[in-house]
Formats: sequence, C-alpha cells, structure tokens
Amino acid sequence: MSVIAERLSRIKPSPTIAVSTKARELKAAGRDVIGLGAGEPDFDTPDNIKDAAIKAIQDGDTKYTAVDGTPALKEAISAKFKRENGLDYSPAEITVGTGGKQVLYNAFQATVNAGDEVIIPAPYWVSYPDMVLLAEGEPVFVSCGANQNFKLQPEALEEAITPKTRWLILNSPSNPTGAAYTRAEMKALTDVLMRHPHVWVLTDDMYEHLVYDDFEFVTPAQVEPGLKDRTLTMNGVSKAYAMTGWRIGYAGGPEALIKAMAKVQSQSTSNPSSVSQAAAVEALNGPQDFIGERAEVFKQRRDLVVAMLNDCPGLHCAKPEGAFYVYPSCAGCIGKKTPDGKKIETDEDFVTYLLESVGVAAVQGEAFGLTPHFRVSYATSTEALEEACKRIKKACEALTD
Repeated sequence: MSVIAERLSRIKPSPTIAVSTKARELKAAGRDVIGLGAGEPDFDTPDNIKDAAIKAIQDGDTKYTAVDGTPALKEAISAKFKRENGLDYSPAEITVGTGGKQVLYNAFQATVNAGDEVIIPAPYWVSYPDMVLLAEGEPVFVSCGANQNFKLQPEALEEAITPKTRWLILNSPSNPTGAAYTRAEMKALTDVLMRHPHVWVLTDDMYEHLVYDDFEFVTPAQVEPGLKDRTLTMNGVSKAYAMTGWRIGYAGGPEALIKAMAKVQSQSTSNPSSVSQAAAVEALNGPQDFIGERAEVFKQRRDLVVAMLNDCPGLHCAKPEGAFYVYPSCAGCIGKKTPDGKKIETDEDFVTYLLESVGVAAVQGEAFGLTPHFRVSYATSTEALEEACKRIKKACEALTD
C-alpha cells in the first residue's frame, strides 16, 4: 500500500519551476543556457526595503506575529488599496500570506466543496487548476485564443457559469500572455457577474504595476462596486518591488472569508516571516518612483522581444499590455523537422528543440492550457534577450518541411 495520498494523483509539479530547474542544472553542468522561463524580475530589491528588514532584525522584530499579518502591514495594505485602487478594506478585511500563491490556496481550501466549479480562462497560470483540484473542486477552462487577444469574452463567461460555479479567476495583466483588461472589457465581464450572484471573483493583480503604453489598470471591485462583497482582491510585493524571495502576498475581501482563510493558514504555515512583513510595510509606504522607471525598462524589452520573435520564420508574437511575458504562437513550426530528423509535433517538442539545439529555455504552451504557443519571460537583461532571440531565429531557420 502506498503512503502517498490519492489526492496527489490529481495534480502535477509546476512546469515553470521544472523549466527553471532544468536550465540551472544545464548551466551548472557547463552548458551555455539562456533561461527565459522564470517569472522573476532581474532587478534587485530597493535599498530602503532591505534597510527596513535589517532594522527589523536589529530591533528584535523576529518573533511570531498574528497569523495573517501584522497590524502595521495590514494598515499599509489598506492604504495601498485606497490610494491606488479606490477600494476601502479595513484591516479586518485583509489577509497576508507567504506569497500570493498561499493566499489563493487558502481561499480555495476555505470555500470550495467537492464538485464546486471554478472558471479559469485559458491560457492560465499553471498553479490555478491544481490548487482547485487539491480543494476537490473542478476547474472549468474557457479558451481565450489569440483572436480574442487572450482575454475572456463576456459571452463565453455567461456560457461557462452553472449552478455549481463557485469562483471566477481573473488574472490581469496575465501570466502567461501579458494581456490586460481595459476598463470597458472589465465592465463587460462584471456586468455578467452581476447577473449571477452566487459566483465569486478571485482577482490575481500581481502584475498591476507592470503595464505599458499608458494602459490604465483596473480591478473588478473597482469597476463594479456591487461586486465587492463577493470579491477577493489579491496582490503582493513580488513583482513590482522585486521581492520574490521575501514571500509576501496579500488580499482584501469580506471579513467572513478573511477569517476562514486565516483559520486555514493557522493550521499550515502560521504567520509569514516577521522580517519580510516589516520590509513589505516599507515597500508599500515608501518611495514608489522606481516602479515606473523599471516598468519603462520592461517596456523596451517587450518591444525588442516582440520585434525579434516576429522576425523568426514560423512564429507570431502579439504585443501584450503588461506583465513581463510574451506568448508567441509556434504554429508555423509544427510539422517541420529538426536538423537531426525529429518532427516537431507539439509546442513541448518545440521548446525541447530550442533548449537542446541553441540553449534557450522557455515554457511550452501546453502547461498554460493553450497550444501551440510558448511563454518567454523578458525579465532578464537586454543583452541576454537579444542573444536568446537570435538563437531562436537560428533554430527556426534550421527547421525544414
């Protein structure tokens, strides 16, 4: 008899982490590999945030805290929601977790019963379906292809809703596509949700500050205040503040839901790191000007990568509104043969070919629920991106019919 629980058979390890791990292993073995798989800014955490963490350590702020966040951090998050999103969340309506992933996991564990449905627009971040499955829920995928700019359409949302629907997940800007919803597009979706009062909305706003070309970020409860009492507005400090390793995510939502999520967290990790929380207070309350400066660098990288990938035979790359990913189609390479005679039959075959032939690590579209595509992260140096795109072009040119 196996000691492994049956529920684990429903899920798979994170494909994005697997790609990054493989790239690191190859580099350690001496291979010249450019990793474009990681969803992590290459910028360092700003010094004022580091200094706040050091001060917290020196002041002895190293004990347990309240399970789901210190009063100081909850106040800073409340102020952030008011200042940037026009949302009023009291500290009692705010939760802090060990990264945004834990916040999402807690929400599903606290609310999803066996057989409940969660609508997930595809392509999606790889962890959403597995977290739903671990809660014994059923992911309901709605395909959002390139012809829809990778965005959920109101008609498709209406069609996907059933009496069993518990949540809709909305990620804007999106991982893996970078697509973001305009105010009008978001309003069209919230109008549908207002007709279905049993459906709750879980937003993943982690890439809020990484938007380009004067795009205006909006979140559902901001666009439709009538949804606020059944919306969990999730965000974090990982991407905007280059604090991925600090592991701080947070959310605002109805107090009863927040308490239920704290109950889950109290029996898993308990509180996030006290030092990381002190750093996050400084991140949210301190200077914000560097965010726009770094976003401008990401925009330049986006434009470079989109142009260079569109110059590769067999690829087509749309220009996204935000985040630091592009999601090019490799449909024009499917069916072709590599120099050693292997046939490219899937997008997984294509990214494997890129890694083995030219040392570029990307993530197959199959992992995100929409093929044939692949995800490229441009959260790395401009020089590395230029070299990687040159290598991808070389690999594409080497394919034959």
